[in-house]
Amino acid sequence: MANSGKGASGKHSAFHGVALNERILTSMTRRSVAAHPWHDLEIGPGAPAVFNCVVEISKGSKVKYELDKTTGLIKVDRVLYSSVVYPHNYGFIPRTICEDSDPMDVLVLMQEPILPGSFLRARAIGLMPMIDQGEKDDKIIAVCADDPEFRHYTDIKQLPPHRLAEIRRFFEDCILYDNSVHELCLLGSCNSQYNLLCQIQSLSLLRHTIKTT
Repeated sequence: MANSGKGASGKHSAFHGVALNERILTSMTRRSVAAHPWHDLEIGPGAPAVFNCVVEISKGSKVKYELDKTTGLIKVDRVLYSSVVYPHNYGFIPRTICEDSDPMDVLVLMQEPILPGSFLRARAIGLMPMIDQGEKDDKIIAVCADDPEFRHYTDIKQLPPHRLAEIRRFFEDCILYDNSVHELCLLGSCNSQYNLLCQIQSLSLLRHTIKTT
């Protein structure tokens, strides 16, 4: 009886293994392409005042991650050369494209580091115009719309002077050195979130467009 029970148990396990494999294969055939954070994620119903931001690099990280455009996964680009870390979470706005053919970059001020690949709601408060190898590579400075410590900021001028200096020094030490950026302008004030985000160009192949009125 014991041997018979053991055999039945093994047969039962094998059956469930096959069933599980079938379920996995069925699930894979339903959607052959995974959701892409750049193309598939909406910019958000509150845009351009409040928009979604996909985090590529966590606050405090010395590793520069970036979106792999082909797969939609977050890949390791490099470890920063200089002895600095990202002062805040860094990512991009989905369904946008800039002159360098990349999505629009955002530095999001908030209390905690966020896992790469996560997305959050952000509000723009300023802009850092930059030129990288002859192409515009502007960085939006934003705050997390759901962080009680930062969400009340509406203009970059409201930030403490040291925090502004910290942001600028990071780009000077990290971006200029690592990427040979030719020009780094002063932090620009954001008088209106609408005026700032009207610079965003929607990807022509996507249905979603940004309403600026």
